[in-house]
Amino acid sequence: MLAIFNSAVAYGPEELRSPTGEISTSPDLKKSSSALLSSFLDSFPQSISVKMDEMATMAFTHSNQSLLHPRSFAVKDDCFCLFEGTLENLASLRQEYGLSKCVNEVLFVIEAYRTFRDRAPYPACKMVGHLEGQFAFVILDRGTKTVFTAADSNGKVPLYWGITADGCLSFSGDAELLKAACGKSLASFPQGCFYSSASGLRSYEYPKNKVMGIPTMDGEMCGTAFKVEHENISAPMV
Repeated sequence: MLAIFNSAVAYGPEELRSPTGEISTSPDLKKSSSALLSSFLDSFPQSISVKMDEMATMAFTHSNQSLLHPRSFAVKDDCFCLFEGTLENLASLRQEYGLSKCVNEVLFVIEAYRTFRDRAPYPACKMVGHLEGQFAFVILDRGTKTVFTAADSNGKVPLYWGITADGCLSFSGDAELLKAACGKSLASFPQGCFYSSASGLRSYEYPKNKVMGIPTMDGEMCGTAFKVEHENISAPMV
């Protein structure tokens, strides 16, 4: 899957842009967001892409997907969502939210996001913390111009994010695809975390702990590694 967002909608963490906080425009190191999309569509001719005004573009394909991590896309009430993986507790979540049995993972995530959004200031970490399984998803709320992204706590579904030559925040499960467009402005999305363009990057496992971006060593694919401060602390007893 691929999601590309204009910097006016989602800027992303400063640590992701580059060690100096500046965007490199060298064509040898980065490509534009349009070139990134073209690369994806060329690699997967059967893929589907959707453009939301000048705010974003989302694309996905079922090609080469894992049977354990199917990809899906849905739109409801101006919320666009790309989802990869499975929710082990989907049946109980449907019952808790009063949803029908035909609601799948991607539709549930949209419904859960909308529910917690409308209950603001109810913390978003509660919404993601209820999800059990192997997953990664990206939501664009066109009504509020908000991007919301999360990945499971075990990192079973790969998700990467980076900044293209024209400053667009991009997400994909394909590291090589993003690397060609983002250069060193590339990182693995941290496990057990969520990103909101409204509130930044946070851990939903340890919501009180800061998520730090640390420059990686030369020669590594990603330019930054995001780590939860004191992430090895045992979870508090409930």
